[in-house]
Amino acid sequence: MSQIKESSILISGGGSGIGRGVAIYFASQGAKVTICGRRQEKLKAVSNQIGTNCVFVQADITSKEGRLKAISTALEHGKGLDALLNIAGNMYRKNLEDLEEDKLIEIFHSNVIAGMMLSKESIQYLKESSGSIVFVSSVHTRRAFTGASPYAASKGALETLTKVLASELGPSGVRVNCIVPGAVPGEINQRAGLFSDTEAKIRLEKLIPEHRLGRIGTAEEIAKAIEYLITADWTTGAILDVDGGLGLGAIKD
Repeated sequence: MSQIKESSILISGGGSGIGRGVAIYFASQGAKVTICGRRQEKLKAVSNQIGTNCVFVQADITSKEGRLKAISTALEHGKGLDALLNIAGNMYRKNLEDLEEDKLIEIFHSNVIAGMMLSKESIQYLKESSGSIVFVSSVHTRRAFTGASPYAASKGALETLTKVLASELGPSGVRVNCIVPGAVPGEINQRAGLFSDTEAKIRLEKLIPEHRLGRIGTAEEIAKAIEYLITADWTTGAILDVDGGLGLGAIKD
């Protein structure tokens, strides 16, 4: 796929954070965007803000029913499927001695398995369009944030998965890539019950000096990087850092 206009793009986790910003950006470029997620009011607000280039479907992609519902909606809205953006994800933070097995299974289900299965169930349509899949990793795979081993491990899995699927699907004309964002405003920590909105904002601001470019990123900047990955016809298996230098781990001057 060499252009965004009129392309059909399915975005999981499109109701907030990076998913919301990506949906707004691609719709503004003329794409037919379908967003899915669990929170209907959030999805509806984003769809209403965007207008006719966007439709939403309340669907939990950890279930097969939810995944098929999301794919069906995208196929109808976009008259096919050109790109799948696996952005949905959750947070789980605990020190090793406090980890709960059921919570670990849950985070890998939502952050890894759901996206794998959504990719599987989309693949026949992506083969038809010579389309692409994009996973979203995290700077947690570049920096060792204490207490974040479950989340970091799930994101590390996505980076390895990207390479393997890129090799597996390349002969079918489907490209698979991964983006690694730095700190961008979102709601993942609030949804996990870790911080209030105010606490999350303060925490984000404290990370500013850790970014070598001196500021927090925006969802639109992540969207533009994803745009490259889904339109660059000779790029597959790429792990693209778009993090303002946060992942460098450099000491402040």
